[in-house]
Amino acid sequence: QVQLVESGGGLVQPGGSLRLSCAASGFTFSFYDMSWYRQPPGKERELVATITSTGSTTNYADSVKGRFTISRDNAKNTVYLQLNSLNPEDTAVYYCKTNLGIRRGPYWGQGTQVTVSS
Repeated sequence: QVQLVESGGGLVQPGGSLRLSCAASGFTFSFYDMSWYRQPPGKERELVATITSTGSTTNYADSVKGRFTISRDNAKNTVYLQLNSLNPEDTAVYYCKTNLGIRRGPYWGQGTQVTVSS
C-alpha cells in the first residue's frame, strides 16, 4: 500500500541545519511530483516546497527561499528537504505529500518534528 515515511527531524539551535527524508513506497515514485508542508504549533499547515517528478523544477515558499532545498533520488524512492539557517519560526511538524490523482487523491506522511531552540 502507499506509504510516505518522514525522518530526520529533531532539536537544533538557531542557525543550524537538518536534512529531512521521506521514503516512499506503494506507487511509482518517479511518475509523481512531491511536496513538503509544515504545520507550526497553533497554525495552519503551509506549503514549503515542491519538486517535479524528474527533479527538473523546484518551487519554494517565500519564507524559506534561499534557506531550504528540496531534492529527490528516484532510484531510492526518496525525497529530501535540506533546512539551513534555521529560525525558531521554522519549528513545526514537517510532512511529505504527493498527489496520486483524482481517484486516490493526495497522500500524506505521518510527519516529523523539527524544533529550533531559543
